[in-house]
Amino acid sequence: MTNQSDIEQSIIDTALTLAEESGWESVRLHQVAEALHRPLDEIRLHFREKEELIDAWFDRADAAMLQAREAEGFAQESTREKLHLLIMKWLAALQPHRRVARQMIVGKLEPGHIHYQVQGLLRVSRTVQWLREAAGISSTLPWRALEESVLTTIYLATFTKWMFDDSEGSQSTSRFLQQSLDAACRVYPCNGRHADSMADIQSS
Repeated sequence: MTNQSDIEQSIIDTALTLAEESGWESVRLHQVAEALHRPLDEIRLHFREKEELIDAWFDRADAAMLQAREAEGFAQESTREKLHLLIMKWLAALQPHRRVARQMIVGKLEPGHIHYQVQGLLRVSRTVQWLREAAGISSTLPWRALEESVLTTIYLATFTKWMFDDSEGSQSTSRFLQQSLDAACRVYPCNGRHADSMADIQSS
């Protein structure tokens, strides 16, 4: 018997496949239903609008990032290396549909889509929070607010770089991320005064 999770994943995969053929903007939920040979109302039970498919797809990337935390030897890495690995794993989960991801983001940024842009900001915040959890960053205010701002900036800059990166294995993005983390350490008070925080990114 097909469970709810399997159906939802099939809906997401089908929408992405259609988007690869005609572009994300052209995808309609009735087309997804027809491709899956399912009633449109069944699609509605899982996703109330097309925009929710984007959120669900990025949830996959979040899950891949968190799974990377369980890899052997991860706990022994420095915070800087953990962040690099986690962000690159997040991007790798989206790599099969990088062009579609770019189209999704461009669509959110179009004038008149303010409600989608607000949702996008909440999406970014949620991913950054899970990134902090996965890296074991546990500092409190006031350092936490600064760390979140720095990490959010690095995450968004790296994501933007990746969307237009045609290098093999996203090597250019990987180097950019490493340089960004190094730069953060130079401007952030990396003096070890607050353990288990981003201040530890200077450790090796």
